[in-house]
Amino acid sequence: MFVLIWVTLIFTVRSNSANSDVSKKPSVMIPPLTEGQQATVTCTAASLCSGSDPNITWMWRGIEPNSSYSTENITASQGPNSTLTFKPSAKHHNTTITCTVSCTGNKTTEEEETVTLNVHYVKKPEITGQTTVKEGDALNLTCTVDSFPASVITWTKHGVNKSLINETGPGLINDTGTSTLVIQNVTAEDSGQYFCTAKHPNTQTQDINITVMYEKKPEITGDTTVEEGQVLNLTCTADSLPPALITWTKHGANTTLNNGTGAATLLIYNMTPEHAGQFICTAENMNNSFIEKVDITVKVLPKILNGSRCEVQSEVLTCVCISQGFPLPTIKWPLLENLTEYSVTTTVSNHTITSKVILSVEGSSGTSADCVSRNKNGEIKGNLIVNKAAEEGQNMKLFRIVTQLETIITFLIGTVFSASISCLVWICCRYAIMISTGILYFACA
Repeated sequence: MFVLIWVTLIFTVRSNSANSDVSKKPSVMIPPLTEGQQATVTCTAASLCSGSDPNITWMWRGIEPNSSYSTENITASQGPNSTLTFKPSAKHHNTTITCTVSCTGNKTTEEEETVTLNVHYVKKPEITGQTTVKEGDALNLTCTVDSFPASVITWTKHGVNKSLINETGPGLINDTGTSTLVIQNVTAEDSGQYFCTAKHPNTQTQDINITVMYEKKPEITGDTTVEEGQVLNLTCTADSLPPALITWTKHGANTTLNNGTGAATLLIYNMTPEHAGQFICTAENMNNSFIEKVDITVKVLPKILNGSRCEVQSEVLTCVCISQGFPLPTIKWPLLENLTEYSVTTTVSNHTITSKVILSVEGSSGTSADCVSRNKNGEIKGNLIVNKAAEEGQNMKLFRIVTQLETIITFLIGTVFSASISCLVWICCRYAIMISTGILYFACA
């Protein structure tokens, strides 16, 4: 590496002819200087010395030579002109170089010329600013480029084939060597890779990755109506950065059903009507919570339960049909369509309905009866076999008659006994009254 700043390089060139004292300033010729490209600077004495050879001295920034500085890869030529060959760098820019011509003849004379070096160079751009921004805030990036001459700085974004300069969009504040990109009210779409390019004969580019933190309401996908016995499969997804914590709960219950990061799936096997209700997905991110709800319906087809039956006794038919379903089904009796005299009672408990019909079947020989259960999910028909109640035997009938006669006789005896007691009480009362009045009289009427 060349250390030319603060270093004094003195090269003395002896002139082969010296006919006159120095009386004019030397001339210094500097070619265009570009960083990294070798260049030769030439110093020429305006006149020759009289009686002595001229000495040409090179000095940078007026500092005397120091043995601690290295002069490696710096060469000077011999002759009436002195040349200095080196590779310029950014450190040489704006430094001064002095060429001094001196003579030591009859009198010592000295002339010098000082010039400023302008080196064309460009450094890699440097980008400063926050690389992580919350949605809705402002993105503010500054790109600084050290170069000569000043570079034209442009901002671009990966995937966008145009410069980020827009009167209604991002703002670009451009100054000499510095450019600031400002995007107000950033969104998730503003995340990505940004490039700062310094346009120069030797163009340089620097990139930076920007992350926009954002959060959105969760979304629930899946069937909200499930048949009994099937599987409930719901997925809750929250598009956010950083990923949100997803939690599944059910209204009225304090139990967490499932959770996950970014997304969570809720699975419930063998669904029953008790599983129906409102399920809640909660997304927690950056100290904020977002809630999405879904109502789940369990479709239960009607079914005829055990215990449904028909029985006929003494020419009276009694049928009971028990059905279950969700929504609650209804029960109809086709056998009642053409009848006018019958009795129907209906009771309901949760998702179960019971219908009881009573009617006269005198002279009828039917062996079965149908009940039809229906809800919006479908219908089912139950065929109920008519069972005859067992007939009472003769002994049983006689026993029933005797029992009835005994009941009647007992009632009559009790009635006569009660009347007799009442008559005796009345007679005694009358007798007591007559004695007290001096009249003895017996009567029982």
